[in-house]
Amino acid sequence: MHHSARMLRGLVDLFAIVALVTPIAVGIRAQTSEAGAAQAGPATARQVENSVVKVFATMRYPDFGRPWTKQSPTEVTASGVVIEGKRILTNAHAVLYASQVQVQANQAGDKISATVAAIAPGIDLAVLTLDDESFFDAHPPLTRANTLPAIKDPVMAYGYPTGGSSLSITKGIVSRIEFTVYNFPVSGLRIQIDAAINPGNSGGPAVAGDKMIGLAFSRLGGGTENIGYIIPCEEIELFLRDIADGRYDGKPAMFDELQTLENPALRAFLKLGKRVEGTVVHKPFRDDSAYPLKEWDLITKIGDTPVDDQGMSKLSDNIRVHFTYLIQRLAQDGKVPLTIVRAGRELAIELPVSPDRPSVVKDLQGAYPAYLIYGPLVFSPVSRQFLGLFGNNATLLGWLGTAGSPLITRSGDKPAFLDEELVVVSSPFFPHKLAQGYSNPAGKVVKAVNGIAIKNLRHLVEVLRDSRDEFIAVEFHGRMAESPVFSRQEMIAATEEILTDNGIRSQGSPDALAVWNARPAR
Repeated sequence: MHHSARMLRGLVDLFAIVALVTPIAVGIRAQTSEAGAAQAGPATARQVENSVVKVFATMRYPDFGRPWTKQSPTEVTASGVVIEGKRILTNAHAVLYASQVQVQANQAGDKISATVAAIAPGIDLAVLTLDDESFFDAHPPLTRANTLPAIKDPVMAYGYPTGGSSLSITKGIVSRIEFTVYNFPVSGLRIQIDAAINPGNSGGPAVAGDKMIGLAFSRLGGGTENIGYIIPCEEIELFLRDIADGRYDGKPAMFDELQTLENPALRAFLKLGKRVEGTVVHKPFRDDSAYPLKEWDLITKIGDTPVDDQGMSKLSDNIRVHFTYLIQRLAQDGKVPLTIVRAGRELAIELPVSPDRPSVVKDLQGAYPAYLIYGPLVFSPVSRQFLGLFGNNATLLGWLGTAGSPLITRSGDKPAFLDEELVVVSSPFFPHKLAQGYSNPAGKVVKAVNGIAIKNLRHLVEVLRDSRDEFIAVEFHGRMAESPVFSRQEMIAATEEILTDNGIRSQGSPDALAVWNARPAR
């Protein structure tokens, strides 16, 4: 067997192992408005406990190595809290890919069926509605704070961690408030507390004084103890206002590459005086002439708030966060006001901001992967979740880098053209004589079919559908990648046989089949 074939076999083996031990690799960690903050009266301890629920979810995660199916059901428990509008707030990762959701009140024996009404995986928030709304007659919403807590404020974390069925309450203090990445590329405010947050606590409220200050969503691993994180009410309010129209649009953000102004040589290079502070634009997100930011621009203010040499802005005497936090406060009509210094001149600009960072590798956002089965081959678009299969396997990542795989070289790229996506052979060959003598192509990114460069899965389906050539030759990106050639008629004939032999109900996902079954363009 060739060395490249052995490495590919290792890749296939890794896919199989990861599929068994990892429910989902990326974007999931298994574990409203101001009217909500203005609800009547301070909450007593008993009222808080009465507003906290246990969430039961049955998950059917995608199987990225076998995109035609789902992983076996996984039972997950989490926590939630009653909010205004007869709704329950919880974490997205607690109900993402859930086929069934139920909630149970504190000290109650019955479970009530729930529906995921809105979900935002990026900021890890979700809203549930209940089939039986009479539940809310005895379980009123919890009051939310409309300001950030102070550092060292005492905090109580409520939830249902694993290891017991009763409501758990842990006590600590607010340790830190920062603006950081949640699930790339989405960033938000995050509060660190030293109250214990354990699996199952996710989605439970954190309370300071008589108001909820946020929602528990994770703990710090790596052997650390009593370091937990909560999503503050400001992020919750943004989410709830966003979904008020029945659709989640996402948080506005800028995607330019920045660098600090701490180095004296950089300051001298830019001819900036000692009193000038700001953060440097290293690489604008767009390079067209209409885009208002240019390389080496210095951002000195966002709105009226100064930006320091580390790109930080002060919110109070003891809270200092990255200036991009203020985008979510200041953005209007998709733009945010910045003050910049360019070539010694101060300029006021309006920077376009958007919730979406165009990427050749997209996030599934709770959807299942698209795919097409053609003979013994399975094609699927590359997603962030698919890339998560590689984890931190240094050997495998090193081999992919050496081979020049786009899975490594292009994972962070913007699309080179509209609707560009990488298409990968997601699975080992199905056992069939058509694959005889070929190395397993699992993990290989398709470059061309019969010399036609492939733009995305839809385009690949069209090329295969419309081909009248005798043979189908598949070319892959990178080095150490052979090009398998198949008889087109034999591939078509073998597909139904392969589906039947492997108990597969559909040759492709609905979107791929819609293209496959359409009339060829003439």
